[in-house]
Amino acid sequence: MVDVSAKAPSVREATAAGEIIMAISTADLIKSGDAKKGDVLGVARLAAIQATKSTHLLVPLCHAIPVEAVSVKFNWLERSEDNSTPDSSIDRHQAVLVCEVCVRTSAKTGVEMEAMLAVSVGCLTVYDMVKAVERGIQIKNIRLLEKKGGKTGHYRRN
Repeated sequence: MVDVSAKAPSVREATAAGEIIMAISTADLIKSGDAKKGDVLGVARLAAIQATKSTHLLVPLCHAIPVEAVSVKFNWLERSEDNSTPDSSIDRHQAVLVCEVCVRTSAKTGVEMEAMLAVSVGCLTVYDMVKAVERGIQIKNIRLLEKKGGKTGHYRRN
């Protein structure tokens, strides 16, 4: 484990995202609130927040740091007028749900892993809550979008 004892705490923030690709009928079920297990996005939001606080237990060598703010957003990817999406592997019969998580702390190390784990758990929770309806759901492109603070400064994915 990296020794951070000599570092001064500073404000740090990380934003990560991932996509869940599913049939349009599954998306309609989520949007209508008629999923058998309940409010899919509400439960997934809570799961993502909870994941940020458990990162050090799940990812070896991650420090236990105070998570001071978490924002979880789920947005449906809008299609263009020709019904296409930015990802050509997604056909017109599929819907894309984007999970984006932003985590903030004032600590000696960053929150990138907390943000990416939260996205992963949020996406997995969506899958779990609708897997009885569709097993072919895909979770893709989990990635760090932006990080602020710390020794290495600001990073933004192009």
